[in-house]
Amino acid sequence: MGELSLETTKALLRRMLLIRRAEEQVIHFATDYKELLTGHYHVYIGQEATGVGVCHALQPGDYLFTTHRNHGHVIARGGESGPVLAEIIGRVGGYNRGRGGTFHVSAPHLGILHTSAIVAGCVPLAAGAALSAQQRGTSQISVAFFGEGAMDEGASYEALSIAALWTLPVLFVCETNGMAGGRREKGESGPRLVDRALALGITAEVVDGTRLAAVCDAAGRAVERLRAGSGPVFLQVQTGNTWPGHSGGRAVLQGGDFDLTWAYDAAAAPQELREWIETSDSVSILLRDLDRSGVLSRAAAIELDREVRAETQAAAKMALESPYPSPEGALQHVFGR
Repeated sequence: MGELSLETTKALLRRMLLIRRAEEQVIHFATDYKELLTGHYHVYIGQEATGVGVCHALQPGDYLFTTHRNHGHVIARGGESGPVLAEIIGRVGGYNRGRGGTFHVSAPHLGILHTSAIVAGCVPLAAGAALSAQQRGTSQISVAFFGEGAMDEGASYEALSIAALWTLPVLFVCETNGMAGGRREKGESGPRLVDRALALGITAEVVDGTRLAAVCDAAGRAVERLRAGSGPVFLQVQTGNTWPGHSGGRAVLQGGDFDLTWAYDAAAAPQELREWIETSDSVSILLRDLDRSGVLSRAAAIELDREVRAETQAAAKMALESPYPSPEGALQHVFGR
């Protein structure tokens, strides 16, 4: 696994599995319970290596800004699945006391000051946090996660331009997942996304988001450059084919929760998942790599997943048992009245 130690690789795999199982639980909240989660929700299944790989390169004081697909990023940054799940279903045990919901799970203690459901909304926020760090003379950096759809918004180019002009310590992570209005990048007009960043004088590269080691390597080099004061970096992370379970704003689980044995034998998986498991699922690809290299056997991986499942079940129980905010507190924790 490149420069990643065995211990680190296992820890990152565990974090990826925790995201996978927590997002599956979100889907169960929406499908197994009446009127528990009735609106749109957007899960991070299939992109776990990107969030985990980038967050691995960060320090505790760094900032992170993200989108409507924020659950995975919060957990990747070190968030606990219990408060994340409680927030998604609007309970007081959530990170935002049930007031943020699925689109706005923020965790200031982790440097996640705000998440925005507005396409490209987080990009200028990340640039602003980077400017703050620069003005205060700290070693902090700022990260923005966003999809390729954000590259059709003017706010992104304003943020990219000012970051380049002022040499801001901000990492722009464009997760190219094929879900920008249902269009893949090949259907977009103009140059490649990475070329748009290069044209603004920003160091940029394309990264294979299906492989954890590749993301860790690229993010590590980017963060080193940022801390040296060399200016912003743009990573276009190709996350592979879209997870087939994505369906508008309400995901579905084909064949139920992901069976870890499918990673080693895709033919045993539901038909609609097989190609994705073989070519694009970062969890499955990592499991196969670890098995082939003798680093982590199938039996050991299944045992690790069993631990993660138990943790997620406990988190879901905590979330469901947490009460709703009281109506009397509706005006608490707001900017103004």
